[in-house]
Amino acid sequence: MSSAEFAFIDWLRSRTPGGGRVVVGIGDDAAVVAWPDPAHLVVTTDMLLEGSCFLLAEAGPRRVGRKAMAVNLSDLAAMAARPVAAVVSVGLPRAGGRALAEELYAGLRDVADAFATPIVGGDTNSWDGPLTISVTLFGEATERGVVRRSGARPGDWLLVTGPLGGSILGHHLDFTPRVREALALHAAADLHALIDVSDGLARDLGHVCDESRCGAVVIAERVPISDDANTLAARDGRSPLEHALGDGEDFELIVAVSPEDGARLVATQPVAGIALTPVGECVAEPGMWIEEGGTRRELPPLGYSHEI
Repeated sequence: MSSAEFAFIDWLRSRTPGGGRVVVGIGDDAAVVAWPDPAHLVVTTDMLLEGSCFLLAEAGPRRVGRKAMAVNLSDLAAMAARPVAAVVSVGLPRAGGRALAEELYAGLRDVADAFATPIVGGDTNSWDGPLTISVTLFGEATERGVVRRSGARPGDWLLVTGPLGGSILGHHLDFTPRVREALALHAAADLHALIDVSDGLARDLGHVCDESRCGAVVIAERVPISDDANTLAARDGRSPLEHALGDGEDFELIVAVSPEDGARLVATQPVAGIALTPVGECVAEPGMWIEEGGTRRELPPLGYSHEI
């Protein structure tokens, strides 16, 4: 480890508070976090790559750091889990690495602090390639347990927590993960299935259908469409609905609940800061369909595909 890396670690330690459950933080070979028994540990990790997940020259390092933390918090929201601690690893370009790292850290902390999530460690390295950042987040299940993708049932209502589409105009960098909203919904109703919209409404709903071994019908007229989706549609000729179904990185939640709970949640809107919108229902027949103007057609899995 170089003296420059030691100096950066010292800088991090001086600016990184612990927390009530952080026993050992930055500075040792590993962090130590107190964990109550028998709470389930929930772990997620996401790697962001310059040129694929963000354009550093356009976004700036602070917004990149913010996104790196927020996408992981969104994954915990999709399990209705509480965040506890995070570790962060970065591959820094050699040119300007220290200044970039400090701005990245500021963005990471912006979001982590908002959700009382201490950063307890990680790793830094330099290389001749572009910026790479990976965040691993540790969370815990609530007393009701985690919510998975696999519990949706025929007849369930499908709700979304906000407008969709057009995230490339800035929302994909500046969104607020729906952690608090997921926990509030989990307390308010029996959530059968849950997922965040990272790859696109159609593709992520397809994941729920695959895991739950059911199908789904989306009502086109009910899909909430963002202003940015309308803006993009005016530019590229695609419909606002296409953008809402497939753009991805909205980081809203898709929720499957019983018809009784769905009607109650929509009528009472018990969670501050969101408007729950019923966009369709689960059906017994495998597959996905979209119904528009009373006509039903197959809904392809529009959205981002992770090629390996």
